[in-house]
Amino acid sequence: MVATFNNRLTINPSSSEEDKFIKWNQNNHSNVIINVDGSCLGSPTRAVFSGLLRNYVGFYLSGLSGFIQNSADILQAELLAIYHGLLQTKEMAIADLVCYSESLQCINLIKGLPMKFHTYALLIQDIKEFIDQINVTICHTLREGKQCVDVLAKLEAFSNIDFLHSCFTSRRPSKSSKD
Repeated sequence: MVATFNNRLTINPSSSEEDKFIKWNQNNHSNVIINVDGSCLGSPTRAVFSGLLRNYVGFYLSGLSGFIQNSADILQAELLAIYHGLLQTKEMAIADLVCYSESLQCINLIKGLPMKFHTYALLIQDIKEFIDQINVTICHTLREGKQCVDVLAKLEAFSNIDFLHSCFTSRRPSKSSKD
């Protein structure tokens, strides 16, 4: 078993695989972009979520993270990340938004037909209502494309803060009479 594991980690120079460099990008969107992530870590397992809002050139606008008490459900964490991210953008009066998540299951639940008897039917419906209220595009991304929000979620796993919101406010330099 160890040999099999080591063989998977070694690089075969004769292989036709090529390196793929993955980084955050806006995919030619000129809107605000939010990357969201849910995570379950630790022992006992703790469910957490996080999100980062950036403008189209990548500058940080706002962040959020939260701890879900008595839960180890990754689907709940991913859905709450999307929900709280959309809630925050609504509070910031952002009209156009692109939301990136690595959870295809969440994206399919949100974009799909209503499911009355799903465990998170109310949460999914709340997300759909947010999407109807503001112009939101929900897209899939690879985990490697959202490393900042992934780190934020992992940091939250060691915190007991139910919800944390941080916001960047730009200050214009004051004009001085000497200038």
